[in-house]
Amino acid sequence: MDYSYYANLIGQRLSKMREEKGLSAREMSLQLLQCESYINKIENHKSLPSMATFFAICGFLEISPQDFFSDDMEYPVLIREIEKELITFNEEKLRLILSLVRYMK
Repeated sequence: MDYSYYANLIGQRLSKMREEKGLSAREMSLQLLQCESYINKIENHKSLPSMATFFAICGFLEISPQDFFSDDMEYPVLIREIEKELITFNEEKLRLILSLVRYMK
């Protein structure tokens, strides 16, 4: 696999996850303390982030690097947000939610 494969993969995944957060590319770039076109360049396959910046992006999105590349997880940002909320629920509420999820499946 070559540079263009990874640039395309990272650009597509980043764009989707950023949109899940409801941010513009400019907003995300500035919140990561980068120039305003930084995320746009990644999403348009013109650049790849350094490893340090990639980890910062994952931290910002509140996902793991594994989540970022997981083919099994279409909406990792939303799943992690739901997960954070579920941690506060008691067993009874969690069982109700599990029943609902299974029903919706």
